[in-house]
Amino acid sequence: MKKYPLLLSPVTKDYLWGGDRLKTEYGIPCPTDICAEGWMLACHADGTNTVLNGELKGKSFKEALSLWGNNEDFPILIKLIDAKDKLSVQVHPEDEYAYKNEGEPGKTEMWYIVDCDEGAELIYGFKREVDKDEFEKRIRENTLDEVVNYVPVKKGDVFFIAAGTLHAIGKGILIAEIQQNSNTTYRVSDYGRLGADGKPRALHIEKALDVTRTVPPTVPYGAVGEVSEHSFGKVRSLADCEYFKVKAISLDGGFGINSPEFVSLLILDGKVSVKYEEGLIEAGKGDSIYIPENCSVMVSGKGEIIYSVK
Repeated sequence: MKKYPLLLSPVTKDYLWGGDRLKTEYGIPCPTDICAEGWMLACHADGTNTVLNGELKGKSFKEALSLWGNNEDFPILIKLIDAKDKLSVQVHPEDEYAYKNEGEPGKTEMWYIVDCDEGAELIYGFKREVDKDEFEKRIRENTLDEVVNYVPVKKGDVFFIAAGTLHAIGKGILIAEIQQNSNTTYRVSDYGRLGADGKPRALHIEKALDVTRTVPPTVPYGAVGEVSEHSFGKVRSLADCEYFKVKAISLDGGFGINSPEFVSLLILDGKVSVKYEEGLIEAGKGDSIYIPENCSVMVSGKGEIIYSVK
C-alpha cells in the first residue's frame, strides 16, 4: 500500500484544569465541555488519532502505520494543551526508570507557548539546589512553593523539559507540546484539588523522589532559538535532541519536503496546502498532518506551523 500524507483527527482529554479554547478557537471536535488536551499526533495505548483522508479514511493512525508495515513503537506524541487552571506540579522519568517501572519510555518534552494571559507563569525546575531530604520535607509540609522556579511567560517562549525536571504549566497558558511517546507522570503536588470522583488526586512522592533533579534549570529558555530567513518565510529552531527536532515556521510561500524521517505539521494559524502525487490536503488552524518518510510533498500558503521530526 502506497504511503501518503495523513490528515489526523485529534484525541481529546477532559482533565479538570482544562478550558474550551481548543474547541472554540481551533475547531477541535470534543464531546465534553472541557477540552484540556488535543493529542494531535498520537499512537499510544491511551489514545490514537483517526485518519480523515484518502483510502485509509476512518482507520486509526495505529492501523494505518501497521498497514504500511510499521509495527515498531511510535517515537513521539504531540499535543495542544489549554490550561484554564494550573496543572499539578509534576515530573517524568528517564527511559531506564520508566521501562523498568512503567513498561514504556521516559518523557522528555518541550513546550512552545502558543498564547497566554497577561501575567501568566509556570514552574520550571528549582530556584536553588535542594537535597532529596529537603525536597521530600517540603512536599509533605506543603512548602515546595518556596524553592521552585516560577517563570513569567509570553507568547512564543520555549521551554525544554528534560526527563527529571520538575515543572507545572500555569493558569491561562496554551501550549504546543512535543514529547516522547509516553503518558507517565509523577504528580508531586496538586494543591489539594479533588478529582472527578470527589477524592484528592493521587500523588507519586516516592517515585518523584527517585527521578527528580533538584537543581535550577541549565538549558536556556524563553525567547530562544535561532531564526533563519528563507524564500518561503522564517524558520525558528525550537528543540534539537535525541528524541525530536522541532521548528516553528512562519510560512509565506512554499517549500518541499522529502525526508528520510516522518514529518509532523501542526497548523497553529492561517491556511496551508499540502500537495502530493495523488492529492491535496487543505489545512487550517488546529489541523495536524503526518507526512511519511520519503514522501514528496509541497507545502504552501500563509500561516504558523510547528514542524517536528524524530
